[in-house]
Amino acid sequence: MILLLLGGIYTTCKKPYNPKIVDAPNHYLVVEGVINNGSDSTIVRLSKTVNISGNVSTSGVDNCTVSVEAEGGAAYTLNPQGNGLYAVPSLSLDAAKKYRLHILTGDSKEYASDYVEVKKTQPIDSIGFLVKNNALQLYANTHDASNSTRYYRWSFDETWRFHAKYQSSYMVDQQAKMVIARPPSESSYYCFASDKSTTIVIGSSAKLTQDVIFQQPLTTIAAESEKIEMRYTILLKQYALTKEAYQFWENLKKNTEQLGSIFDAQPSQLTGNIHNLKDAAEPVIGYISVTNIQSKRVFIDNADVPGDWFAKYPYDCAAPDTALFFNPKTREDDVLSIIINGSSIPVDAITQQNSVIGYTYSSIECTDCRIRGRVPTPSYWKER
Repeated sequence: MILLLLGGIYTTCKKPYNPKIVDAPNHYLVVEGVINNGSDSTIVRLSKTVNISGNVSTSGVDNCTVSVEAEGGAAYTLNPQGNGLYAVPSLSLDAAKKYRLHILTGDSKEYASDYVEVKKTQPIDSIGFLVKNNALQLYANTHDASNSTRYYRWSFDETWRFHAKYQSSYMVDQQAKMVIARPPSESSYYCFASDKSTTIVIGSSAKLTQDVIFQQPLTTIAAESEKIEMRYTILLKQYALTKEAYQFWENLKKNTEQLGSIFDAQPSQLTGNIHNLKDAAEPVIGYISVTNIQSKRVFIDNADVPGDWFAKYPYDCAAPDTALFFNPKTREDDVLSIIINGSSIPVDAITQQNSVIGYTYSSIECTDCRIRGRVPTPSYWKER
């Protein structure tokens, strides 16, 4: 009785919470990128925020003039690439000067980041992994012998090779309306898939005597993931940060990744270093750092991981079924109805006395890796 009474009180006390900020009409500028003082290009992406309650995804902001400016010195213009991307080839900046990013939008709004110092990023020492809780925990090691970096950020690109559940040796020629042998140009068994880091990975040695980062967690790969089914590679990029930049990324991480329970940090004001030069009250999302980017790529094979790791196929694939040119039970051409005029994919031929009498078949999800990846081998891929 007491439990029922408490449940009734709880139900009647609940009220929907719909803050006005959810439907706010403002779309603020978002600036993503790093001014790269190195051999790689400087790439900046401009976009706009969207409402939480909306169903429209953010898109790039084009028709802008974007440049890197030295304090009291030269300027370097970034060339528009489309979809809000702007880029300039390798820059050789004077480490004794400070630099900023300057943006003039198509509607005559003017934005600029604060002038910031050029930080030197040290090389990545190594990338390794540990097996924890039936998963692969990737980590990075780095250090600065001069003890002058202290604050770090990492991003990464992943690529892995995987295969379809069943290897289809045949395909349908829709013009000829017949099943033919699958040519190499229509290979559909082995594919490559890629992904980019979506979490904020930062680390600091500020509380340590030596500027050393040891086994900084990067990402976790589940034991059943296709990423480690065959061969996997990660391209890690490392950025040196100022203390102010580190605080920005730390707040952004708390606001976007560590909210959800009463024990998590409360939301905080996100203050970057980019401003509207004519309207200081307008929020602008982003933080521009100036540094050289260090990168390192490693490959991990399934055989490198201790124990047995078996990927779970993402689709429910039963054993291939059978389609005959003449089905004695139905007295119909199953190959024609199920494969040629249907959506099933032929897997292997069924022969009788050296003659093909039908084919085994399955779904496109179980036979064609191209619906989730690409067949051509990436230029950076290396076999063991």
